Amino acid sequence: MTLQLDPTASAPPSAAAEATTESPAPFARGLLGLARASSGLILAVIIWQLGARSWLGTTTPAPTEVLEAGWELIRSGELWQHLAASGRRVAVGLAIGIGIGLVCGVAAGLFRIAEDLVNGPLQALRMLPTLALVPVFIIWFGIGDSFKIALIIVAPIFPIYLNVLAGIRGVDRRLVEAAESLGLNRFELTTKIILPGALPQIFVGLRQALGIGWLTLVVAEMQTTPVGLGFLMNDAKEFLRTDQIFLVLVIYAVLGLLTDLFVRVLEHRFLSWRTGYEGK
Repeated sequence: MTLQLDPTASAPPSAAAEATTESPAPFARGLLGLARASSGLILAVIIWQLGARSWLGTTTPAPTEVLEAGWELIRSGELWQHLAASGRRVAVGLAIGIGIGLVCGVAAGLFRIAEDLVNGPLQALRMLPTLALVPVFIIWFGIGDSFKIALIIVAPIFPIYLNVLAGIRGVDRRLVEAAESLGLNRFELTTKIILPGALPQIFVGLRQALGIGWLTLVVAEMQTTPVGLGFLMNDAKEFLRTDQIFLVLVIYAVLGLLTDLFVRVLEHRFLSWRTGYEGK
């Protein structure tokens, strides 16, 4: 006679209790991490609310006033029009600029002849301030969207190029030699050893490039433009609408934070193999 026991019934009560108590732990840790990550922003908003119209300046609007101005523009549909125009410009400019920076950085990192060709011109252009390029680009492209997109294209090239080059050149030579001894060809060596090893530095460059892209959008749209967040800020300045001015600043900040968060998610996805120190 064979007695078959139900494993769930034979489990001790303590084990079942532990299983039920451990299930919400990841969710609780997620909430705790979100609270810790947003604590600085919450503190800044509280200080802003307490200091508005007083020691931060009598013309400084409170966050509640900024929210009211935003709701007013949302109801009229005007905010979405400006946001869509700015988003399209920065998306096109960043896509092209980051692509150029990646190609130049990978080429310079893998081939000395490519570094000799592109490093000098890029380092010289990197020293030129963005504001100095504005009149030149207006002469070349006019005052339409082409000028603004071209200005945004230039900005992210340099941080991407420098970080990709540094990441590739920072790969341990012993790993490359070990891969070559195993018979990997040039393509396999690049895709399996060099580029994965350079990914942490590449993501640093990507975060910098996205931030610089939004900053350049501010400069580009402060010039003559009929639609966009920069136009909204200039229009608010003419009518002394400080609440709308701060609204545009908050929108720029939120968009920058969202793009940075997007890169952080990519880092978590593609750099899960890292075992580096993450703080306590």
